[in-house]
Amino acid sequence: MTGHRLRIAILGINYEPESIGIAPYTTGLATGLAARGHDVEVLTGFPHYPQWKRAEGYAGFRSTDVTAGVRVRRFRHPVPQGGSAIGRTMMELAFGLQLLTTRWNHPEVVVCVSPPLLAAGLAVTRTRLTTHRPALGVLVHDVYSRGVIETGSMSGPAARAVRVMESAVTRHADGVAVIHNGFMTDLVERLGVDRARIRVIRNWTHVAPPDPSASAAYRAARGWGDGEVVILHAGNMGAKQGLENVIAAARLADRGGCRVRFVLLGDGHQRAHLEAEGAWVAALEFVPPIPDDEFPAAIGAADVLLVNERPGVAQMAVPSKLTSYFMSGKPVLAASDPHGITALEVAASGAGICVPAGRPDLLLREAVRLGTDHALAESLGVAGRRYVTSALSADAALDCYEEWIADLAATRRDRKREVHR
Repeated sequence: MTGHRLRIAILGINYEPESIGIAPYTTGLATGLAARGHDVEVLTGFPHYPQWKRAEGYAGFRSTDVTAGVRVRRFRHPVPQGGSAIGRTMMELAFGLQLLTTRWNHPEVVVCVSPPLLAAGLAVTRTRLTTHRPALGVLVHDVYSRGVIETGSMSGPAARAVRVMESAVTRHADGVAVIHNGFMTDLVERLGVDRARIRVIRNWTHVAPPDPSASAAYRAARGWGDGEVVILHAGNMGAKQGLENVIAAARLADRGGCRVRFVLLGDGHQRAHLEAEGAWVAALEFVPPIPDDEFPAAIGAADVLLVNERPGVAQMAVPSKLTSYFMSGKPVLAASDPHGITALEVAASGAGICVPAGRPDLLLREAVRLGTDHALAESLGVAGRRYVTSALSADAALDCYEEWIADLAATRRDRKREVHR
């Protein structure tokens, strides 16, 4: 542990038992800091992602429990049907108002996870108005103002308002952490954040490497043949993913008689639409969410691991699935903007190749190539694991977060000394 024991509050709507997206990283940050001796409290929502409905077993208006040394306080909020922009706004506002009005138990440092942006904005307001003001850090997982434009959920004045809010939230924080260098450029050039107050702290892999025997058993149980190429997309099925492109590639495989199977594993507000769109496509399979302990076997059972993004999505996020993909030892295929963050990350890892978003013909061609060129697939898989070891270590990330939070606490102490002079 660096320095003295700190009282830390982490504010973010996603937390365990959600197992994809931001939740595993917020959970890992909180439990890791608690394990290092810090007093950590998490203020979060009820589990709802990616299925966009409240998880079973969570009732009432608020709840409090202690898990892995972390005090977890949950607040009820609406969950939007279909993940609409208006519904998400209402969810963020309801969560943010609870953050605004509840007791925070006098933390020295508040870490606000964004998204949700509206909730982060209300928390920043609360922090700035608190008499004994804690230090405030904003942890940016997605560039929200980029996201509303790139996914097409907002445009015009609404999108500009989101950009102004995100700029205010990040500029008024004592420090900002981002999960990719590309985000730093965006925050400095588009949002006006002082570069000196930004830290880049990479996400880490939180999934164990697949056990070959478990993956072979999983493949056999699913009926995936030894002679077919299985291309697996795991995780959220939302607007950002643009999975109609995968369905179009599967249709092309049917027409061409290719022995391939595109598998969409997971859930999301677009799943019902995608299932209707992909009805009667033989080379397409949907798999519902599986338990966390089965996930390594599932990705290890595939021949190619796919990340697909809709055309226009480029700078808003780093797909969280990539850390798990790189650990799998399997080749990664990215259908995304060639100049976007996803393509840059895949290129940096050496673990895969990229084709342009919205080109199902190229997606199918490269999927078949990766699935049949075993020497190439093996070399890419080895590169992915090497990248995890060198750049995506959980211990290294936690060291950086602890140092960042300790520095934030130091700015608070310096500010108090200035006030009392």
